[in-house]
Amino acid sequence: MSQRAHEAGWIERTRAAGKAWLEAAARPLARILLRLNVSPNVVTLLALALSIVAAWLIVAGQPVAGALVFLAAGALDLLDGTLARLGRLDSRVGAFLDSTLDRVSEGVVFTALAAVFASNSQPVETALTMLALLASVLVSYARARAEALGAACAVGLATRGERVVLLVLGLVTGLVVEALALILVLSAITVVQRIRHTARELAARE
Repeated sequence: MSQRAHEAGWIERTRAAGKAWLEAAARPLARILLRLNVSPNVVTLLALALSIVAAWLIVAGQPVAGALVFLAAGALDLLDGTLARLGRLDSRVGAFLDSTLDRVSEGVVFTALAAVFASNSQPVETALTMLALLASVLVSYARARAEALGAACAVGLATRGERVVLLVLGLVTGLVVEALALILVLSAITVVQRIRHTARELAARE
């Protein structure tokens, strides 16, 4: 196995282990929600609502509060999947809604940051924010397009979870520009990784 393949495998194993741990932590709350007949789609919509609140807080000049609310929204995004699997409520409609609203949730927070930079006459930072958003969306689009063609494509350095953590850390520490630059770079690398992975997988079938 090449060094690159070994590193990629380590990243995927670490991510899978972290996700498994978080899902285990979310199960008690998921069981409570199941008893209350709360559907995964309701949790998905609540995550979107919290992201909108986070965006409003950022625009209102409260980045730390916005970061904490956005982190809560990210936690709910994990919870809806755990709830669906635990209650055997998985559905294509739910998966589509979850994926689509995830993009909206990220988009409103990035847009709020861009609005703050633009209002402070910071064109470079505004452009950086929009480029980070574009790269983030392309990460998700690359996977969706690959899977539509029948190729598994969950590889790459920066998935949504990593982006949320980086953005939250940036907002809390005041290093927002640095966090956005890192999100842009890691997302761009991830897009390239997914393009190469999908191209190899599809070519192997032809």
